[in-house]
Amino acid sequence: MKFLDLFMNISSIHEALYQNAAKAINISITIRNWLIGYYIVEYEQNGEDKANFGEKLLFNLEKEFKEQPSKGFTERRLREYRQFYLIYPHISDYIDHYFKSSKIRQSLTAEIENKDNQSVIIRRSLTAELDKTLMVPSEKLVNKLSYTHLSQMLTIEEPLKRTFYEIECIKGNWSVRELKRQINSLYYERSGLSKNPDLLSKKLKDKAEELQPTDVIKNIYAFEFLGLPIKDVVEESDLEQALLDHLQEFLLEMGTGFCLEGRQKRVLIGGEYYFIDLVFYHRILKCHVLVDLKIKDFQHYDAGQLNTYLNYYKTEVMQTEDNHPVGILLVTDKNKTLAEYATASLNHKIFVQKYLLNLPSKNELENFIKNELKKF
Repeated sequence: MKFLDLFMNISSIHEALYQNAAKAINISITIRNWLIGYYIVEYEQNGEDKANFGEKLLFNLEKEFKEQPSKGFTERRLREYRQFYLIYPHISDYIDHYFKSSKIRQSLTAEIENKDNQSVIIRRSLTAELDKTLMVPSEKLVNKLSYTHLSQMLTIEEPLKRTFYEIECIKGNWSVRELKRQINSLYYERSGLSKNPDLLSKKLKDKAEELQPTDVIKNIYAFEFLGLPIKDVVEESDLEQALLDHLQEFLLEMGTGFCLEGRQKRVLIGGEYYFIDLVFYHRILKCHVLVDLKIKDFQHYDAGQLNTYLNYYKTEVMQTEDNHPVGILLVTDKNKTLAEYATASLNHKIFVQKYLLNLPSKNELENFIKNELKKF
């Protein structure tokens, strides 16, 4: 065996088993979430003490799971699993087969089977009410789409439209980002209007961003499922990480009222998670200061993203005694350094004066980034 053969063997083994691991994680997450949805619906219909909870069932479940935050069982997430079961009841076909051919069946609680030793899922399945000829087979859904794909499908109300995106997503091996892009670009509607849908599909396939094994593993559902810290979902370059480390120190050492609240602060906006690089509360200005760092030149949507974070904090986080939050957007490339403030409703003269006095100036931020880049 030559050295090149050794390298190729190790690479091929790693790639094959890594893909197997990603697929196994994906299937387990999908099955878990479907079963959670099933049990919630089953309890809502047949629970002995269901009258004690009513509409607060999911709220009370979240409270019970507060001691196990790594599982991610929030009220919103539990509602999503319930919806997942109701929209995809025919996945019961796959799950029943999966349990029969898997040792996992032996480790599940006795509740998974009824008195006749028949799968509870089959007994309670809603599949009979649906036309399976208009559905993607459950085996394809579970094996070819990650749960993150399927959760995106839940936003589509029309069954035929949902099936269309399921088929195209499987055919094109789309990433979740690509799926969202095509839904937002009205691909379904454009395909119906097109004189040559096949040509449209071919052109789209040539440009589409394909799913990679890392897309399955590096998502919030997978990290919660594996009990890993959510912050690890955020992928950062070494340069960006180092800049954030030093930027945090830089702002805190200025000694003008910065109190760090969090790094990679996760916020939920419109059903999606976003991460704010640094969040401070300024005790003098009585406001939150949000810092967003981009290792690239300025793009117009960067300001829009930061403004979205500011509006979120104004609506969801800001207290009555607080001033409106302030955003600092830092953007850099090889040839220039830009440091811009994106402020929201700073229309009180006294507060503006305090703002100018207590926050670092544009020149200070520019010099900081320039000095940090020189170190690399």
